[in-house]
Amino acid sequence: MNYRMMGKFISRILIVEAIFMVPALLISVFHEESEAVSGFLTSMVITVATALLLYLLCRKAKKGFYAREGLVCVGASWIVMSLLGCLPFYFSGEIPGFVDAMFETVSGFTTTGASILQEVEPLSMGNLYWRSFTHWLGGMGVLVFVLAIGRGREKSDGYTMHLLRAESPGPKVEKLVPKMKDSAKILYFIYVFLTILNVVFLLIGGMPLFDAVCTAYGTAGTGGFGIKNDSIAGYSPYLQNVCTVFMLLFGVNFSCYYMLAIRQVKNVFQDEELRFYLGTALASILLIVWNVRGLYGSLGETFRHAAFQVASIMTTTGFATTDFDLWPSFSRAILLGLMIVGACAGSTGGGFKCGRTLLLIKSLRRNVRQILHPQKVQVVRVNGQMVTERVLDNTNAYLAAYAFIIVFSFIVISIDGFSPMTNFSAVLACFNNIGPGLESVGPTCNFGDYSVLSKALLIVDMLAGRLEIFPILILFSRSTWSGR
Repeated sequence: MNYRMMGKFISRILIVEAIFMVPALLISVFHEESEAVSGFLTSMVITVATALLLYLLCRKAKKGFYAREGLVCVGASWIVMSLLGCLPFYFSGEIPGFVDAMFETVSGFTTTGASILQEVEPLSMGNLYWRSFTHWLGGMGVLVFVLAIGRGREKSDGYTMHLLRAESPGPKVEKLVPKMKDSAKILYFIYVFLTILNVVFLLIGGMPLFDAVCTAYGTAGTGGFGIKNDSIAGYSPYLQNVCTVFMLLFGVNFSCYYMLAIRQVKNVFQDEELRFYLGTALASILLIVWNVRGLYGSLGETFRHAAFQVASIMTTTGFATTDFDLWPSFSRAILLGLMIVGACAGSTGGGFKCGRTLLLIKSLRRNVRQILHPQKVQVVRVNGQMVTERVLDNTNAYLAAYAFIIVFSFIVISIDGFSPMTNFSAVLACFNNIGPGLESVGPTCNFGDYSVLSKALLIVDMLAGRLEIFPILILFSRSTWSGR
């Protein structure tokens, strides 16, 4: 295990994190929020000092970075980044409990949007900005950002691939261009462009600049931290519709946007995962509109709320325009299913991913056909290309780990005595990086009443869900550290 190389890379991540605290600090200075200013300054000093110490200890790192180092480095990076990223909340006293501050920060970086706060508006402007910005930084991935801005080296593409495979969502990670580093730059360019476009459309609708930026951060990262107690409900129908459209856009595999940019439009429309994603979203909207008809004043209002909540839950954003926990059981069951399915692979959304769901459906159909025709060779194809057995095996292994973690977490947090639906939806909401669940953790509630043990477990769930389970899971494996 190349510990020094990992330590050197983590030191770079912490420097980037400290730099990104500067805008939040300046906002606090401008609004004369003395406690927040003190909190950010203290946090930045500790973060930079930790980074320098790691760099000094690991500056003579030898090259050599493989899959195991990539997984461990990603898992360790997100944990360290969250531990230091929660310090502004803690030192400012705005979230006095360290576990609560850690929960809020991990929820931000993993783009979950689950909160322990009863009200968010009392937070300082600086901490509100930092809270929302953690979504944007975690949406595409801080390691992807560091790799995108780092100095180019011909021999670095190997460890770049290992890091991106460990951090990027989806059954497999593919290069958009020959060099993985250039692929990271393209992804971030698309990400920044869509974020700016989102801000522009929100400003056109009359949203204040601070609100527009923070809302765009939450939408782009599909995170869902709002800066108002009622999330997005208090904004105009136009602004809610803008959020709906952009949530759906950020739930699309970013490679589709790259193909559009190079004029491969036909390949985009033939993408089976994209069609599955959009088809599932549209079918869910229509079914919910039919089911909740009569609850709102007009068909247009009904469609707006249904479309918003489907987009919010399926892309794992977690914004809300209405208390969907009051909807009929059929509509809530659809939302619960969308929590699991999630968005597309290669997007900023969470969940099991449409790509994996599609693979499982095709694999199940292949197995049924093999039973009927045992002598015939059956293969699974996506977008006309054969899917290897290794990818199918990895998908099945992911499903097994996914199911085990959900069941285990559900049993453990049930110690706190909440209803089964509350606990089950809480686990789904955290593990799939959704945010709100149902009943006591619904869109008008929060996770603050859970015990320290449950919050700690849900923190692990959020990290495991964002990093596709294995970078966190291998940290608990003895063979990872023994070298066997």
